[in-house]
Amino acid sequence: MSSSPSYQYETVNVTVYPDGVAHVELNRPKKLNAFNDEMVRDVRSVFRDISLDKNVRAIVLSGAGRATTSGLDLAEQSLSSLTDDSTDIARNVYATRKHIRDFQDAFTAIEECEQPVIVAAHNVCIGAGVDMITACDIRYGTKDSYYAVKEVDVGLAADVGSLQRLQKVIGNQSLVREWCLTGRKIDANEAYQTGLISKLTDTKEQALEEAFKTARVIASKSPVAVLGTKHLLNYSRDHSVAEGLKYTVTWSSAMLNTEDIPLSVQAFMEKKPAKFSKL
Repeated sequence: MSSSPSYQYETVNVTVYPDGVAHVELNRPKKLNAFNDEMVRDVRSVFRDISLDKNVRAIVLSGAGRATTSGLDLAEQSLSSLTDDSTDIARNVYATRKHIRDFQDAFTAIEECEQPVIVAAHNVCIGAGVDMITACDIRYGTKDSYYAVKEVDVGLAADVGSLQRLQKVIGNQSLVREWCLTGRKIDANEAYQTGLISKLTDTKEQALEEAFKTARVIASKSPVAVLGTKHLLNYSRDHSVAEGLKYTVTWSSAMLNTEDIPLSVQAFMEKKPAKFSKL
């Protein structure tokens, strides 16, 4: 394994393995991986950078220490800190707008990352944690993990992804509205039963093991097929069935012209793994 010189961040650790799997780890354990401005920038940068890395075919995301993330670092973040001493409302609002958009972009970078992202959540995963995991492709969690859309408890509407993605993740409008309007705790069993997470494990180590197992399976597949599958799933989620099918015609008309199809067929016939070129 290697920690690439190109992946050097203050609040995030990145390890790239020879099998094409990368591990991205939030690394503010003394603060329960709470998001401050630096971590927001680092998460946005790492997923934009790793999306361009042809050596990486799948990504595991987790948090260092006792928690996934406790959400926004309220000790370092406040709306008052976003504005200067100006009394000009327009200028102050513009500064706040940029701050919110930058925070949104950090999690959108996960969703738009070309490689599938599998999150292994443990213990606390609240506030910005829900924003983060709903931007991931696959979500696993430990039996001690719990979740909450906590923004309503600090006087604001969740504004960096939960209100947009959560309802598409679990598909239950009543329950999503209950969670978001009350800010209540969602334990691991409820998260699993409602589809917020798709696998439960006893420990953090087991969650990571399962996440890496899935990541390695994905990394062994055709990168053309994996890229197309994630891209078309995201597009189809946000469009009608008819629009998704029409878009897929255009996508596949180009992407079917790949050496990976005959390689996959040959590997299947010979009952051995196929070896695919990098994108």
